[in-house]
Parts: sequence; structure tokens; C-alpha cells
Amino acid sequence: MTSKDVMLLACAGIVYMLVILWVAPRAKGFAGFFKGHADKGGEPHFWILVSSAAISWIFAKSIVNSANLGQAFGIGGSVGYALYYVSFITAAVAIYYIRTRTSCTSLPEFLQLKYGRTGMKVFLFAVGIRLFNEVWSNTKVVGQFFGAEGSVPYWGAVAAFTAFTVFYSWRGGLRSSLITDTLQMIFAGVLLAIVVYVVSPTLSVNWPEATPDMQSAAWTFALLALVQSLSYPFHDPVLTDRGFLTNPKKMLIGFTLAGLIGGAFIVLFGLVGVFARAEGIEAGNAALSVGIAFGMPLLLIFNVLMLTSAGSTLDSTFTSMGKLSVLDWNNRPLKEQQQESTLGQISNARKFMIGLAVLGNIPLLAIYMGDQVGPAIIAATTISGTMVMGFAPIILLSFLPTNAMSFHLAFWPGFALGLILAFAPGLFPEWVAVGSGKYALTTGVNIYGLVLCTALFSLNSLTCRR
Repeated sequence: MTSKDVMLLACAGIVYMLVILWVAPRAKGFAGFFKGHADKGGEPHFWILVSSAAISWIFAKSIVNSANLGQAFGIGGSVGYALYYVSFITAAVAIYYIRTRTSCTSLPEFLQLKYGRTGMKVFLFAVGIRLFNEVWSNTKVVGQFFGAEGSVPYWGAVAAFTAFTVFYSWRGGLRSSLITDTLQMIFAGVLLAIVVYVVSPTLSVNWPEATPDMQSAAWTFALLALVQSLSYPFHDPVLTDRGFLTNPKKMLIGFTLAGLIGGAFIVLFGLVGVFARAEGIEAGNAALSVGIAFGMPLLLIFNVLMLTSAGSTLDSTFTSMGKLSVLDWNNRPLKEQQQESTLGQISNARKFMIGLAVLGNIPLLAIYMGDQVGPAIIAATTISGTMVMGFAPIILLSFLPTNAMSFHLAFWPGFALGLILAFAPGLFPEWVAVGSGKYALTTGVNIYGLVLCTALFSLNSLTCRR
């Protein structure tokens, strides 16, 4: 891109920031900062919940992944990726059960009740890694739309975007995140409609060529998404925190709608990747490549779409870290915490937000550490959906008799299998793979691993009955 192109992208970014800053409110008090309540009190509106939950999962990396999978497998790849949004229904049903059967006001509080303080701390540690990973994975995508990785425009975009997002999150907490999410969902919907309109004429002509005969590989990935959707949502507080903001029935309906909206968005944006395949565009960042191919107008649209999706996830990440560090880690009843110094709690939460903003971007420096070291560092920072497969029985089977050992028997085998898959996949025998294509081994490890974690959890449950 030329310097003029970068300036145009920067201007679009500034306009986006001004609009978000205009609507982002200041949170007043404990309920606004940590629970997202309005200044006059009262839980968030139904459609604010739906919009916030949906757009918070339509993060920049997921959009890029959808386009890349559409390019690799045709529309089947994007549909498979959209099946991760079944996670909304999984989370909604589990949280509805927790809220209607117990007095718990958060998922960590419930885990401490069922499995003790150690299990709850292990859970929060895994969640913390997830939040850390959300920062660099989203700022990296934003930076790449302004310049080549490692360039001055790239780093400038990363720094400006991070600073801006942490600022309005610092000022308004969860209330600010919810309100800006609603506007960001509207932005994303309008921009998506424009993108689909632009690529549709070519797809209507070249659809057969754009949908390769890779259905087996696509179905394998779809199976992986369904299996992981049983555990994946529970280590993402961006989603689960929102499950405790409104009354249980409203949450259940809202999460179901948000999952449908998010899944549909992912499938439709996957058409960008299908278009890239039809046009013979080389594999890579399909969204960026298509944007460049169409010229500056569409590239500007893609740029704002990435800012919108990344911003909605990043502000939720910062507010979740504030809640985790101040409320969840030292878990006590919510009423008891509200009686403490509100200003002190908010101040401490803000410190952790800033700390996450700084530390969360450190993995981006891996590009300066060589072809071997850099990717290894990135891999080491990522806790995959495989590593948390044990959360499925821990939460979905929590109605069974349990004790502290139940948590550890389910969590650690899955965590170990995830580590092996990430760093030494050759240790798995060939028969573990299920299906075909690059995701066959991951799918098999998740299926067999989930069976193992569930079996260990269930066997321990039988001993708890005695």
C-alpha cells in the first residue's frame, strides 16, 4: 500500500474512534462498571444483551478465519466454523441451570461451590490465558490492515487501537462495553451487507468452481467445532459474564438469538474466501487480499469492519479481566463485595486492564525472533479449545454428585492432551485421527479426549454417592 492509502485507512480509523468515543458512557459505581447496569439502575436491555453477546464473538480473528476457511474448503469450511456458535446454546443452558438451581452470581462462584477453591483458581488461570490471547490475536489482525507485519504503520495501528480501546473500557467498564457493542453490531451488519453485495455477482457465475470437492475435510472440521462447542464457551468470560447480567429466561432467549446471528454472520463473511478461491487469489489472509484486489473503497470497508469486530471483543476482554482480577479471584458473595470501597475496586480493576493491554501485545514481538522461535512463542501463548475439553463434564455434568477431585480428573487429562497436540502431535498413533484433512487428528483427539475426561468424571461421581 502507498502512503496515501495508509492515510486514508488512518482517517477511517479516526472516524471510527470518534464515533465510539461519542457513544461510550462513563460508568458510575459498582453496578455500572462490573454489571453493566444503567445509571438509573436496572439490568441491560434485551437487545443490548443480544447485540453485545453476538458482536463480542464476531472478533477480527474469527472473521479472518471464516474467510480463510471459505478459501480453503469452499462454503463448507465457513459453515463448519459457524458451528462454533452452538457454544451460545451450550452456555445458555448451563448458566440457566446454575441460576435457577443455585444462588450463584457468576461461573467462578459456582465452581468454587461445587469443586472448591483450588478448582476455581485453576479455571480462572485458564480463563486468564484466554484473555491474554484475545489481545494480541485481535490487534495483530487490525495492524495487518494498515501495513506489513513489523512495519511502522502496523505498529502504529496496534498501539493506537489498543490505547483507544483500553481508554474507553477503563472509563466505562462493562457498561461502556455493552453500549459500544450495540453500535458496533450495527456497523458490522451494514458493512457485511455491502461486502456480500460486492462479491455476489462473481459467485453467482463461478459458484461450482468456488466450492471444491473437499466435503470430507469440511465435515471433519464441522465435527470438531460441534465437539468443542461443549467445552469451548466456558473458558471465555466475554461470553459467560453476560450470562449473569439479565434474568435467566431473557438470557436463555438472548443467547440463542446471539448464536444464530453470530453464526449467520460468519457464514456470510465466508463468502469472501469463496470469492477469493473462485478468482484464484493465493492462500493467505483472504479478507485482506480481496480488499486489495477490489481497491481502496472495499479495503476501507474491510478495515472498519476489522476495527469494529476487534474493538467489540477487546473492550469486553479488558472488562472481563477487571472483573476476574478484582471480583472472581477473591470470590465472595456479590452483596458482600458491593459493601466494600467501590472506588478502590474500580481502581484495581483498571490497573489490571492496563497491564493486560501492555502484556497482551508482547507476543507480537515474536516476528523478530526467527522462523523457529517466533511461531513457538505464539503457540505457547495460545490455550486451545482442546486443552479445556474437561470443562464440558465439569459444568454440564455438575448436577451429579461431585467433590474437588471431580474437577481435576476431568481437567488435567484434557489439558495434557492439548499440550501434546500443540507441541508433539507425532506422539499420537494414526488411528486417533477421525475424518480427513488437516483437522482429522485434532478432531480425533477431541473426541477420544472428551470421552476420557467424561468417563473419569463420571467414575469419580459414583464414589461420591457412597
